[in-house]
Amino acid sequence: MSEASVPVRAPATVPAVADEPRKLDDVMLAMDVVDTLRHRTRIVDMELNEEAREEQLVARLKEIYGAQGIEVPERILKDGVKALAEQRFAYKPPADTFSVKLAKLYVRRKKWLPQTLAGLGALAAIIAGFQLFVFGPMNAEWTSMPTEISRVLAEGQQLAIDPAVDAQLGSIAAEGQRAVANGDRGAAKTQLATLKGMTEQLAQEYEIRIVSRPGESTGIIRGSDDAPNALNYYLIVEAVAPGGRVLTVPVESLETEKTERVSIWGQRVSLETFDRVRAEKQNSGGVIANDVLGYKTRGELEPKFDAPVPGGAITDLSD
Repeated sequence: MSEASVPVRAPATVPAVADEPRKLDDVMLAMDVVDTLRHRTRIVDMELNEEAREEQLVARLKEIYGAQGIEVPERILKDGVKALAEQRFAYKPPADTFSVKLAKLYVRRKKWLPQTLAGLGALAAIIAGFQLFVFGPMNAEWTSMPTEISRVLAEGQQLAIDPAVDAQLGSIAAEGQRAVANGDRGAAKTQLATLKGMTEQLAQEYEIRIVSRPGESTGIIRGSDDAPNALNYYLIVEAVAPGGRVLTVPVESLETEKTERVSIWGQRVSLETFDRVRAEKQNSGGVIANDVLGYKTRGELEPKFDAPVPGGAITDLSD
């Protein structure tokens, strides 16, 4: 008789118990334990060893919570003691990184933001003011520079009588336009100023009259820098326009070699002319009848003289 086969059963598989997540109540209770321990730092002798300290902490916590009628499981108490040692629930300030700095700056925005906005507003107003009242006119002037050069050139050439002066004006204007094309503002302004000065000079019309007013000098005698033994003779003159208005005109000084705009200057004359004027003033009681030394016609740059003059002038009339 054969043995009956007995089926063999496989051992029952024990289902794995997954770690249950900690309940929120347990966590909150552990946090309360930690908070209680922090506020009762005197309940433990800090010189005890770690194991004895943990036991005393747990025992003391049982007493504290028991006195309040609260039953706390021992595992929760031990978890709270461990959390305290690990500083699990302690606040640790973040590292002072750039992101943290930005966050702190944002939090304090009510303190610095109004002043910053006010400062930015003032800066924007200043920039706008410069743009409107400084850079705007400068840019407008520079943009209109070619047109202005052409306008002044046309005005000057219309006044000029001498073809040589006409050509001189054209040359100056060409230099100015070339400077504009090269972006050289300084050179362009210089050429335009020269062009305007010549045009204004061409437009003027006046007589060169000898000054003979009471209390004012009529002539000056000075030594020559080139020839120490020689003397230069000057008559004090002014430019008088039709109608009697005294004009301001450009005069180049022999002594400084600089051109100045003056209303009165010393015009160099010959000894013969100087003596004639001096004699007339002495014989007439200070009145000079023939007081016109020369004249300047509209459309010409330089004046012409009735008597021969060696040329040259001075602007410093001090003795």
